[in-house]
Amino acid sequence: MADQEEEELRMAMRMSMQHESPEPKRSKPWENAGCPAELPEEESPEVKSRKVQRELMAAAAERRMLATRGSVAGQVAEKSVENSLGDRAEGQKHMGDRKVDKNLKLGEELSLEEANQLFLMVFGSQVTRDILAQWSNQGIRFSSDPETSMGLVQHEGGPCGVLAAIQAIVLKYMIFLPEELGIPPTTMPQNSVPRRSCRSENVAPDDLFDSLTEDRKSRALVRSMGEILFLCGSNKRAVIATLSILDLSTDRAEDTLEDGVFAKALQDLSIESGSDLQNVLRVGTYTSQASVFQRLEAMIPVFRSRMGALLFLISALLSRGLDFVQADRDDPSQSLVTAPFGHASQEIVNLLLCGEAVAHVFDGRMDLGGGMFLKGISTNVEVGFLTLLESLNFCKVGQYLKCPKWPIWVIGSESHYTVLFALNTSVQDENEFEGRETQIRRAFDAQDQSGGGGFISVEGFHQVLKETCINLPPEKLDHICSSGFIVWSEFWQVLLDLDKSLGGLKDSSGLMGKKVFDLYHFNGIAKSDLNGCQTTPGGETPLQRPRLTKLRVSVPPRWTPEEFLADVKLPSDSSSKDTVDEVTKPEPPQHAPLVDCIRTRWARATCNWVGDPPSIV
Repeated sequence: MADQEEEELRMAMRMSMQHESPEPKRSKPWENAGCPAELPEEESPEVKSRKVQRELMAAAAERRMLATRGSVAGQVAEKSVENSLGDRAEGQKHMGDRKVDKNLKLGEELSLEEANQLFLMVFGSQVTRDILAQWSNQGIRFSSDPETSMGLVQHEGGPCGVLAAIQAIVLKYMIFLPEELGIPPTTMPQNSVPRRSCRSENVAPDDLFDSLTEDRKSRALVRSMGEILFLCGSNKRAVIATLSILDLSTDRAEDTLEDGVFAKALQDLSIESGSDLQNVLRVGTYTSQASVFQRLEAMIPVFRSRMGALLFLISALLSRGLDFVQADRDDPSQSLVTAPFGHASQEIVNLLLCGEAVAHVFDGRMDLGGGMFLKGISTNVEVGFLTLLESLNFCKVGQYLKCPKWPIWVIGSESHYTVLFALNTSVQDENEFEGRETQIRRAFDAQDQSGGGGFISVEGFHQVLKETCINLPPEKLDHICSSGFIVWSEFWQVLLDLDKSLGGLKDSSGLMGKKVFDLYHFNGIAKSDLNGCQTTPGGETPLQRPRLTKLRVSVPPRWTPEEFLADVKLPSDSSSKDTVDEVTKPEPPQHAPLVDCIRTRWARATCNWVGDPPSIV
């Protein structure tokens, strides 16, 4: 009896170590069965019990072998076995009736219906080969340039919206949560509060990224991708997509060697339809962050490959659920990748930043009447969004995106997405007057049904005055309401002239001076850097690399008329030691489209930088 059990154990071990399930010994394949009514004979409870026992014994024996081996490959394989057994039922629950792939490490197939729905949702029915090429040739990988090694590099147009959103979360971990990457928070004062709750701590920019090893950058990437996918899955699940033609079961090799292997495997891959997606796409569903991080860590080479950006977008869409994505959108008939240039739509960016694929950037939703609504951002976010289109009066970004938890923003232009960030959370701190303006502006925007046009009805205006405790003199109230609607700019001028005791913002002292702080702008697309020329036998050649630009930002008090600033004098004991200073004499300002974006967050800000202007295209 003992010999028989030992033989069964060895057989179970051999079965468990195979990449493909063995052919059944007793029953013919289902497709070869004569008639659907001819069901295979049901197994007895005793037979089922023995099979389950053998599977458990094999898994236990495999874990013991892998533990003694002690290699990274062994650990990944062990976790893959556990995840396959533990997540299979959950994946079937969320993803529907799908065919289970022979290699459990890769996951499940999409049905043809799901694959077609996914392809049309992303690319539409009239997608060009150029757009497909853009989205099929962009990996998620860090720049090899030492000066921008903290950033993800972009070589193809189109997927910048995906890369910028990931980059923003990556910077959150690198700058504000380094202890989660295994970096000791050495810049923190002794006995200070943890970094995640310290909102005014200074970080030295010169050596901030020096401690970022390749391993720590990979950890930041894994954490960021996992956080985004869980956000898309309502913090309940994450779906991770991979390709069936990629072998994840082999031992991890050197990055360069691994990249070469994957590049060769993907050499002839072309995805031009839903059926192409179904043939190569495999998905797995995970319900714990630990399992998600484990899976993403094992799949870093896949996301580094040329299909990485597209696979991550697909993962985010499936994590949200295709039906939920369509319900989020105002016009589900349009593709998420926009024609004719293949740019990521605002819905893609909002999905990755907020977890919902809404099309607008204002707060809450706008009632159009008749039961129709336009959906905006519904809650606070970790990192924010600013856009050049607001400075052109095409849209209005709400406070949720303008004032995120961390001072990091994805920057949108007409054709590209980049990232703006600060090293100090105090850039978002508000004094009494700024906080008061924010309060009034939120109340005003809540009554604004024009889509950010900046005007409200008289009835809505009275509600604003009531909520914000503003007591306008009768003559001013009659004047501002005389036209039948109230424009923000006119209301703002009234507030500047209204004494603080009446709820206004009038402050004749000007003692607060200007706020001055540093921002950094990262453009991941590799382009010529005129300041970074390399010497060649034929002369100097501009380097093709991403750009990281430091900007000095000066912001006058928002409650003080600009012409008043020239005569403002600060007390002699004003401090200039903090990152946010108070100064009196402005530097000659420089201008670029990025400055217009910054001014949508800090009104009337002026900026200075060294070298080439920062580019948002």
